[in-house]
This record gives sequence, structure tokens and C-alpha cells, in this order.
Amino acid sequence: MTLFINCCPRGESRTEKLARALLKALGEYEELRLYDEPLHSLGRADIAKRDALLAEKKYDDEMFRYARQFAAADRIVIAAPLWDLSFPAQLKVYLENIYVTGIVTKYSEAGKPVGLCRASELYYVTTSGGPFDGRFGYDYWKTIAQDCFGIPTVKLLEAENLDIVGADAEKIVDDAIKAYGPA
Repeated sequence: MTLFINCCPRGESRTEKLARALLKALGEYEELRLYDEPLHSLGRADIAKRDALLAEKKYDDEMFRYARQFAAADRIVIAAPLWDLSFPAQLKVYLENIYVTGIVTKYSEAGKPVGLCRASELYYVTTSGGPFDGRFGYDYWKTIAQDCFGIPTVKLLEAENLDIVGADAEKIVDDAIKAYGPA
């Protein structure tokens, strides 16, 4: 199963258009629309609950449903526009909710993360109004996916410079779709 993590809040999202073209090539998927989910950053009470559940290895608790879903996916597609040189905060909140030791990762005796995720690949799909610099979004997710979650292949699909004066944003996105072709 492909898990589509949709972090595109706008109705006419260029990032989502690019992601949906990829998904069409990949086939069936399950969509998780982050802005429609009751996600929130973890406060003191959440952290205390999480610690207690982890101490008892109660991984089946509802609190860990996003982590279980992420870990079980065969392939992952994340769609997140470049916002303020990174990705929307909702995606960071999602990461905070899925990073569960014992579900998506564990630690070796040497203290190194060992990924527990099933996915063989993760696609990071994004668009940017100006020049794209992957250090602040894509590289972050690539490092976590490979080094902590155990996902060996991470690919970037992006369209950039969409808001530059005189740019034909629709053509740039369409050209990006054509350039990536079938997955």
C-alpha cells in the first residue's frame, strides 16, 4: 500500500497537482490529509502518556495510530509545498506524532537508530515560488527516512520558480510532471 501524506492546505495546490500525477503512475494509495486530522504538537501531558505507553510497550494505543500506519506502508509519498524555506509546520507536527521508538525505529546497542519501516521508497513532492533549496525540507526528510526509519530510497520531485515575475507556473508544473514520467 502506498501512503500519501498530503500536507497541502490550499485547494488549488501546485504541489498536490504534481503529487497526484505521481500517484496516478504509482497506482492505488491511501491518503492522509494532514490538515483534516486532529494532529497537535505534543505537550507535557502527551509526552507523559507517550512515555508511560512506551514503557509498557503498548504500541496498539490510539496515540500511535499514525506511527503504525507510516511503518506499515510499502511506499510513501509526501506532498508539502516549500514554505518559509522549509515545509508547513503541520508536517513537523506529523513527524513528532509518528517518531515512536518501537514502531518506526529502535536503537542499536551502540545507540544508533535502526529503521523499522516497511517502505522501500519515499517520494518527497514539493513546489516553490522561487529557487528550490533542498537543505531545509527535502534533505531533512531524506536523512530521517534513510537513517532513522530504514527507508533505503528517497526521491525528490519538485517544480521551482513558480512565482517569479513572468513565469508560466502552470507550464513549469506540467513540464515537471512530464519530466518525471512514470515512476
